[in-house]
Amino acid sequence: MEIGILGSGTVGRTLGAAFTKLGHSVTIGSRDAAKPEALEWAAAHHAHATDFADAAEAGELLVNATSGTASLDVLLSVGAEALGDKVLIDVANPLDFSAGFPPFLSVSNRTSLAEQLQHAFPSLRVVKALNTINASVMVAPERIADGVHDIFMAGEDADAKTDVAGLLLSLGWHRDRIRDLGGIKAARGLEMYLPLWVRLMGTLGTAEFNIRIVQAGE
Repeated sequence: MEIGILGSGTVGRTLGAAFTKLGHSVTIGSRDAAKPEALEWAAAHHAHATDFADAAEAGELLVNATSGTASLDVLLSVGAEALGDKVLIDVANPLDFSAGFPPFLSVSNRTSLAEQLQHAFPSLRVVKALNTINASVMVAPERIADGVHDIFMAGEDADAKTDVAGLLLSLGWHRDRIRDLGGIKAARGLEMYLPLWVRLMGTLGTAEFNIRIVQAGE
């Protein structure tokens, strides 16, 4: 599959490396097509590095790994024509560090970043996923509890969620631990988990953790 990743930071590069290992063709996009770190990464991983628009054009499936407070502007700069009706996995969180640490959410409660993206591009098939864990765990769930922990997704398009679930399975996530929370409004809860995640990271002293749903009788 041709995968276009918007954002060449740690998350974008980590996902891109995992996807190339799985045999996918990856194009990673930055604001500046000549960004040295992205070009070096691409050369090392047999991938392509370019700007946001060309990465969106190249991908059959897209990943939004940009900073959450900039995501909407990035997609608006790319434009609806390039985005089309592709699947977009939105892994970003609207974390605003303008007042220091810990960050606050720039949008929450009555909307979410994922909903803003879906509203701006009605044909784009947005699936919120992978935003509740650290990048290292996204691509190697076995690093925690032999992979027996939960990952969530939300979105309006059933076929898009099937495609995303397939990618998650290929990354090593257990089928019965991929939790489909329903429509895109469920992204509000996934994004609002992040303030708790940040506090847990400080308490635990590591970013490599996750949650596991345990039901009565288990």
